[in-house]
Amino acid sequence: MKPVIVVEGKTDVQRLQNLINADFVICNGSAINEDTLNYIEELSHTRKVIIFTDPDYPGLQIRNKISSRVKNVYHAFVDRSKASNGKKLGIAECEKEEILKALKDYVYLGEEKDNISMQDFISLGLSGDKNSSLLREKVSKKLSLGYGNSKTILKRINMLNISLDELKEIINDCK
Repeated sequence: MKPVIVVEGKTDVQRLQNLINADFVICNGSAINEDTLNYIEELSHTRKVIIFTDPDYPGLQIRNKISSRVKNVYHAFVDRSKASNGKKLGIAECEKEEILKALKDYVYLGEEKDNISMQDFISLGLSGDKNSSLLREKVSKKLSLGYGNSKTILKRINMLNISLDELKEIINDCK
């Protein structure tokens, strides 16, 4: 049976239809409604549902809304640096190879997956000192994560599957 891939919009479906054999659910961005959530939940009982949203904060919001409601969904992530055409960031802008890699390497996150700990956050200067707020703001802006305290930004970074090495690179770019 074909998997069901949850995407943000029509342009994502248009980009993916030519690359993979799957069914799609369009969630209309972070304005996902109850009917769509119910439909995804229903599908998850009989089919593999993979959430494949843009690697930005609205994409993260969609993942959180679906995951908090539907427990047995999978997540596919694209590399942020390969998901941009220079002007826009998203699945529709990804290279074919990156899309296929993400859909091959999808993961089940279950409860919560912490790749980066709060201790890492503190040692990188993102929490715990007088300049951490400013650095965290720069990192959040670069990653399109929106505003948040240390705990919130850490959770968003982990949800986007950003590695510790990638985070160190981003911090260096922000300095």
